[in-house]
Amino acid sequence: MTEYDQELDACGLNCPLPILRAKKSLSTMENGQILHVIATDPGAVKDFEAFSKQTGNNLMDSKEESGKFYFLIQKA
Repeated sequence: MTEYDQELDACGLNCPLPILRAKKSLSTMENGQILHVIATDPGAVKDFEAFSKQTGNNLMDSKEESGKFYFLIQKA
């Protein structure tokens, strides 16, 4: 697994909370740092893809495992 600088547990939160929390976390981070997000909302997959395109942050990885969704986002 890729190293990351900060982790956000958004399990149990529904749209748009995982995105809002990720946005808040990213705002405290330096460019190039990586945020690891864990979510349980299936809608988060499309949300984070759209979020990355809109904000210019790099969605490095997105995967689903045992009902949880994992995202690696690099701050642009």
